[in-house]
Amino acid sequence: MLENYFPVLMFILVGLFIGVAPMVAGFVFAPHRPDAEKNSPYECGFEAFEDARMKFDVRYYLVAILFILFDLEIAFLFPWAVVLEEIGMFGFVSMMIFLGILVVGFIYEWKQGALDWE
Repeated sequence: MLENYFPVLMFILVGLFIGVAPMVAGFVFAPHRPDAEKNSPYECGFEAFEDARMKFDVRYYLVAILFILFDLEIAFLFPWAVVLEEIGMFGFVSMMIFLGILVVGFIYEWKQGALDWE
């Protein structure tokens, strides 16, 4: 009876190996020499390792919120594409209206300069 669970056990062991082995190899073999470039801010908009109460640029968060907003709206296309034959023309027209509103919002944000970064 336990031989039925052997493939599951192998799957778990291989998954753990694939997940843990690269982390261990990186920790063991990687050089540990941080320099100014490695400690510089990366896509965060402000210096790392400073006071938590410092002022920061809000534009970074606005761009992040816009990205999440448009990214989630695009995620609605996948389930719609799967059931397109079942929902017919009504579903197609509804999605085109949705995409039209999305494009209008994107153009508005673009014209307002919310996507520009200095």
